[in-house]
Amino acid sequence: MTFSRLTRAEKSTEPSSRYLLYVGTYTRGDSKGIYVYSYDANSGESKPLGLAAETPNPSFLAVDPGQRLLYAVNELTQHKGASSGAITSYGIDRADGKLLSINQVATRGADACYVSIDKTGKYVFVANYTGGSVAVFPVREDGGLGDTTAFVQHVGSGKNPARQEGPHAHWIETTPDNRFALVADLGLDEVLVYRFDANRGTLTPNDPPFAKVAAGAGPRHIAFHPNGRILYTIDELTSTITVFSFDSSKGTLRLLQNLSTLPSGFAGNNDTAEIRVHPNSRFLFASNRGHDSIAVFSVDQKTGTLTLVGHVSTRGKTPRNFELDPTGTRLLVANQDSDNIVVFDVDAQTGRLLASGQQIKAPSPVSLRFVTTR
Repeated sequence: MTFSRLTRAEKSTEPSSRYLLYVGTYTRGDSKGIYVYSYDANSGESKPLGLAAETPNPSFLAVDPGQRLLYAVNELTQHKGASSGAITSYGIDRADGKLLSINQVATRGADACYVSIDKTGKYVFVANYTGGSVAVFPVREDGGLGDTTAFVQHVGSGKNPARQEGPHAHWIETTPDNRFALVADLGLDEVLVYRFDANRGTLTPNDPPFAKVAAGAGPRHIAFHPNGRILYTIDELTSTITVFSFDSSKGTLRLLQNLSTLPSGFAGNNDTAEIRVHPNSRFLFASNRGHDSIAVFSVDQKTGTLTLVGHVSTRGKTPRNFELDPTGTRLLVANQDSDNIVVFDVDAQTGRLLASGQQIKAPSPVSLRFVTTR
């Protein structure tokens, strides 16, 4: 099969080809915080610009819609003597990539593991893994965060006593229309649905308040189809993807499909991590930690259901987050335990990934985010 790059017509209309690439990390080894690289979207080449901000365990990052602000969760068990993680807010210097700390707030739950921003840029959301809770913070005029406008403590447990002894909120984001906030709770085997008030920053349980995945699956992250009517959960404990249709008028989910992220016959240990739908809606990607691969799926354009295309080695160990670059022509994979980010070209016809030969050295990389330069 011949390899082809995405055509110019399929690329983003973003006029700049130069970006900043921010890398969130775990600081248990050589890392000191958030690192930044220059990235050329034309060539796929990158250059290290150094440490953008020193901060403990900035495992996940989010950038506001105006690309002026960056928020990092500090994945901590204890923060200032309390059982809590933290979120640090930064101003972005788009000239050199440095981050200017604005303020830091407690997340009110241990091991904050995910951060996102609503579509207006006015509210920041956090999921606390060990705390089993979610919280919403208003964005102040200076870009810092104010006191929580919403906090929800989940309760319950799941089938797996080792991993689901209690709730473990792992992902939270608003829906494309900003009317609902969805939460993937690994401990409860639930995708929880909250009505989101974008004026007050509050969360109210929907009716019904959640949809179930298979018992013991452990939903970790969620990706929306560009049409907003289909969503995909990646299930960490069973290495599966669960496909739901989404009724945006009611906030309800209907199960469509469940399939494995692993090749037939694989018998080793594996935990999934990240999931992404290509902006052209034709392909979906999912990462396997253990098999150390990206699973590639084609997306049925009528139903949104998936068909496995194949797997590609991530050329590293323990792939966590990965990102499509702003042009959609490349996919960058953060291999946490081999300290490298590997760049793949995306085949325009099949979605298959071809290693470009380019790698980025980064200590314990976990989260990747692009920002346009001036």
